[in-house]
Amino acid sequence: MTTLSAAILLFLIMDPLGNIPIFLSLLKDVAPKRRRYVMVRELLIALGVLLCFLVGGQLILKLLQLRQESISIAGGIVLFLIGIRMVFPPHEGGIFGKQGEGEPFIVPMAIPGVAGPSAMAALLLLTNTQPGRTADWAIALLGAWLATSVILLCSTYLFRWLGESVLTALERVMGMLLIALSVQMFLGGVAAYLHLAV
Repeated sequence: MTTLSAAILLFLIMDPLGNIPIFLSLLKDVAPKRRRYVMVRELLIALGVLLCFLVGGQLILKLLQLRQESISIAGGIVLFLIGIRMVFPPHEGGIFGKQGEGEPFIVPMAIPGVAGPSAMAALLLLTNTQPGRTADWAIALLGAWLATSVILLCSTYLFRWLGESVLTALERVMGMLLIALSVQMFLGGVAAYLHLAV
């Protein structure tokens, strides 16, 4: 996988367009002057968590004694479920749960909003398949996070300009792409386990 394709994969997983209505809903009770600060804080927390998974991915796999094939198959399943959620969005917040009162902190905006289980699994998979390319994966992660941050920080304007229906359509297209990527990841893991050529 190239650095660009890894960045695109992580960007699709972070799903900034799908998160726009959810983030706006979570921030509606926050004072307008603090909304941008809260969003920047949550995005930085998410980046820190993902960087920890990127750097410590090999250690986590060794501690849990997981094989590359297991991570690939599990990552494919998780990405598939996330893609299904994007194509057929659940009601009442889905993985975000019910909206709490007050200013959101870490949950649910940073985790699982941006740094969700699928992004963590993808980083574990990248570091395990090609551990010598940690710098490339870091560049891919930073690029995907930066694009996600720009979109989410402009969420108010994008929501007004595009409207909910266009954002929903774009999210479903991204979900279809993510499902295709998840199937490829799953098949790659199965093929590696069975020593087949794909």
